[in-house]
Amino acid sequence: QVQLVESGGGFVQPGGSLRLSCTISGLTKAYFAIAWFREAPGKEREGVACITSGDGTTFIADSVKGRFTISQNSAKNTVYLQMNSLKTEDTAVYLCAVLVRVGVGLDPFGAGYHYSNWGQGTQVTVSS
Repeated sequence: QVQLVESGGGFVQPGGSLRLSCTISGLTKAYFAIAWFREAPGKEREGVACITSGDGTTFIADSVKGRFTISQNSAKNTVYLQMNSLKTEDTAVYLCAVLVRVGVGLDPFGAGYHYSNWGQGTQVTVSS
């Protein structure tokens, strides 16, 4: 059974940093990528960052570009989301998921891209 578990969330002041971890187990089939999403109250789920399983190509959403980076440690079956220069609007539950179907275009959060095996999420709160 595929399981993704997020960790590393917490409370941080604006301008601070956090590193989130997504630990993957039970994934025996080849997969395309792992992505991070976030859900804030009253807002739609937003794709934040994605990394391919093969060559580690990354995609960062415009809303966090220059502040967030995504990386992976294949030996540890873990994908990381490094978040710097955090803002209050980054407050959300952060979740990771497996990309199981590739859609149209190069945007991994675009039409036709389908994700599965969602984790339960980790809360990130940015506040002074």
